[in-house]
Amino acid sequence: METVNPDFRSTLEAAALCKMADRKQITGAVLDGPLALDNAISLGAARTKGIDSPVAGRANVLVVPDIEAGNMLAKSLTFLADADAAGIVVVARAPVVLTGRADSLISRLASCAVATLVVQRAAGANVSFSRSDGRRPNHRKRAAGRKRRAPSIAGEARRRA
Repeated sequence: METVNPDFRSTLEAAALCKMADRKQITGAVLDGPLALDNAISLGAARTKGIDSPVAGRANVLVVPDIEAGNMLAKSLTFLADADAAGIVVVARAPVVLTGRADSLISRLASCAVATLVVQRAAGANVSFSRSDGRRPNHRKRAAGRKRRAPSIAGEARRRA
């Protein structure tokens, strides 16, 4: 769903987050929403639907409305797309790391790394949630036999225009 609909609370919350970003209450990222999953990760889907957004098709972070939606998204990406996921909850005083019994070592470490970045950023450190080499992650399926690369974390903030 890519439009605000008062019957769907998650669309109101997405719009509120975007307004907070407009007012500089949320900084360090480009926000847009609500965006359906296909519009957030596929530029082609966003273009087909006529969505003009700097985030559409290029999202690096997906925010979900509740833990059930997050669990479904993470497990779908992990088991259907062979993705590595990091899970944290940020509504508590400190981030809560969410890992599952079937999660890979990479996913567990990525969750700890993201939680660490959130704590450091809250303490005023200049940290980034992007790759250290400045490139976007490759979302295509790995070729057979290719090894999974460990995620990298940048220490310097990277601003997008």
